[in-house]
Amino acid sequence: MFFSNSNIFPEEEYLKRLAEARKLSEILHLDLIEDTYDHLSWTRHIRGFEDEPEGGARCLKCFEYTLGRASSKAEILKCQGFTTTLTVSRHKSSRNIFEVGSCYLKFMPVDFKKQDGYARSLVLSEQFNLYRQGYCGCEFSKR
Repeated sequence: MFFSNSNIFPEEEYLKRLAEARKLSEILHLDLIEDTYDHLSWTRHIRGFEDEPEGGARCLKCFEYTLGRASSKAEILKCQGFTTTLTVSRHKSSRNIFEVGSCYLKFMPVDFKKQDGYARSLVLSEQFNLYRQGYCGCEFSKR
């Protein structure tokens, strides 16, 4: 598992979600690789898109930033491919995520919403007693 979420704000929310990723990695017996939290770098990347609506161009820039980080880590680790759990959200367009992901050679377009994936995520969250956030993470979506 790779946790790269510099979009999350405030840092306390980031730390809460990181703790849950650590908890899940232990439950599933998976290694967790934690990216550096660099919210300033993320805000620079999306600069000029702050007022875009949720699901708009700002989200595409955010996907670009996060998937770019994952792609770089996958290259370093010599992974055969990588994907993202962003597609499980009913608030995120899998098509948009796949469009951005197609820019990265080893990106694998997996739609986790398929076959009741979102409903399954709710069941698993309850089963494992995992925190579920009320917004994507960035301060602009929280507004």
